[in-house]
Amino acid sequence: DDKELIDDFNNGVDVHTKTAALVYGIDMSDVTKSQRRDAKVINFGVLYGMSPHGLSVATGMSLIEAKKYIEQYFELRAPIRKYIDTTLNKAKTDGYVETYYGRRRPTPDVNSSNYMVREAANRQAANMPIQGTEADLMKLAMNQVEGRLDGLGMQILQVHDSILVECPEENADKVVEILKTTMESIAPEIPVKLSVDVNVGKNWGEL
Repeated sequence: DDKELIDDFNNGVDVHTKTAALVYGIDMSDVTKSQRRDAKVINFGVLYGMSPHGLSVATGMSLIEAKKYIEQYFELRAPIRKYIDTTLNKAKTDGYVETYYGRRRPTPDVNSSNYMVREAANRQAANMPIQGTEADLMKLAMNQVEGRLDGLGMQILQVHDSILVECPEENADKVVEILKTTMESIAPEIPVKLSVDVNVGKNWGEL
């Protein structure tokens, strides 16, 4: 567990700005938009097994700069490196990885003799517990939202980490409250506080 990162999330710290500040050795107030963008790419990309080449292409860094950036990142975020290593080891020895709630994905290809197949399987294995847990949370949220709407509106669809609800205009405030309170309290057992933004509009384009 990366306690520092968890605390930052729970206290509303901009983790991309902080990552950039740590990597570049500067104050958060001095981080440029470009530096924050690079940090955001690595924060998300590292869990997909982003390589120095991938970071270089995504940010415009040189290959040498990208390699150094990733090395510094893992020095500063050692628990993340440990998580990836532990997850990949589980995938190889147990033959599966699982979400926080125990939903499993078989990982036979992590032991493939084909390099490309093996590397793709490693990326999928490292990322599945994260993306899979997010999917689990959304299913829990959708189920509870459906019960609490109680005729005030109707769930239309779910897109990634969002739920789209249609309702009469006079019910909008109540539906907003239901969505926010339900989704933010869906998983009290996890250490990271969930924060939910709700937007209201007459069509999807306004949201």
